Amino acid sequence: MTAPSLLMLWATPRSTSTAFEWMMRQRGDFACFHEPWNECFYYGEDRRSDRDAHVAPTEGLSYAATWETLSTTAESGPVFIKDFVYSVEHALDDDMLATMTHSFLLRDPERVIQGLSKHWPDCTWEECGFESLHRLFHRIADRDGTAPPLIESGDLLADPPAIIQAWCEAVRIRYIDDALTWEPGERKEVSWYGEGTGPWHDGLRESSGFAVPTSTYPPIEDPRLVELHERARVLYDELAAHRLRP
Repeated sequence: MTAPSLLMLWATPRSTSTAFEWMMRQRGDFACFHEPWNECFYYGEDRRSDRDAHVAPTEGLSYAATWETLSTTAESGPVFIKDFVYSVEHALDDDMLATMTHSFLLRDPERVIQGLSKHWPDCTWEECGFESLHRLFHRIADRDGTAPPLIESGDLLADPPAIIQAWCEAVRIRYIDDALTWEPGERKEVSWYGEGTGPWHDGLRESSGFAVPTSTYPPIEDPRLVELHERARVLYDELAAHRLRP
């Protein structure tokens, strides 16, 4: 079975997508990239967010340079990329999309917004990720005439082997059971935002595989966040109807 040269996992934030990426790293048959366009979005020379405007852009980091790195790496072997659509949607032309095998991961918007707002109380509608994910999902579905593979995070955590097997079959790569477990430890490979991995990946550092989260959050009460949740729920419900079921 020939692996896709550029295998994409487009996700919503706080959706266990980094654990999914960590599973892909355990396989050993893909060069894995952690949110390369999201880094451009916030810290590139042509960044599109002013969230950390006080931080000087990273020299040499740009959308063009990132695409060159990804494309060049794919010439030598299969590449897996986990990222958020909002980071790069403006640059995703049809030719670029045609080079990729697309898959999607989303999570209940209540958990997404609770988790995101814990770190960024001022998180924006764009950063919640649902609208851009929804647009790209249907763009690919309309192009191909069939829905691309989509995983719902709750399904994944409830039965990792079954969901990962279904996903592997859908994207045409072999299933490797051993990749679903790993040793707890540092995760420097996924640390580009801020200093070190910070609190974003505490759960991943402590984990040894996919697991239902034990963290709890207060109810969403801020009117602005309530509105984000209501808007996201509509898109989530529509997308979730297409999710993989083993």
